[in-house]
Amino acid sequence: MTTLANRLNTALLVIDVQYGVVKGAYERDRIVANIGSLIEKARLQRVPVVWVQHTSEQLPRGSNDWQIVPELTRNDAEPLIEKLYGDAFENTNLETVLSRFGIGRLIVVGAETDACIRSTLHGAFVRGYDATLVSDAHTTGDHTAWGAPPPDQVIAHTNLYWRYQTAPGRTAGTVKTEDVAFDAL
Repeated sequence: MTTLANRLNTALLVIDVQYGVVKGAYERDRIVANIGSLIEKARLQRVPVVWVQHTSEQLPRGSNDWQIVPELTRNDAEPLIEKLYGDAFENTNLETVLSRFGIGRLIVVGAETDACIRSTLHGAFVRGYDATLVSDAHTTGDHTAWGAPPPDQVIAHTNLYWRYQTAPGRTAGTVKTEDVAFDAL
């Protein structure tokens, strides 16, 4: 249970599912489809969907690579958090947006597993949020040229260690797309 007072609601946090981020990512189409199904499910259950979009030298604001992939469509009423750092909380208004909706529990999906997903999961957890990673709804590119393990191993390892993450008064863990329950606390 979250350590944040009066924050009993859940949100789906969709991180960096942008052309330039998921282009060539491991099992891209399957992951994007899973994220799409979770967005639909969240909307049907009136669970807030919060979008996160990264800007950098490689992803200049307004460029094609910066855009959300066409398979996913953000509703105008859904918050969009623009970020410059891996952790979506860092130097953004994400905390303010989540507070406004009374959110203390995050269901996390998106890219890249070994960068913005990992950073945001840890950022949420240390700030008092319950943080659940959807094990088959996050991905990464192949960074083996820089010494990283292959993408499937990065994803498997992240799922493994987040499944057993613990801290006082907070919950973490992983869940498959088909088993996501937005109302479960």
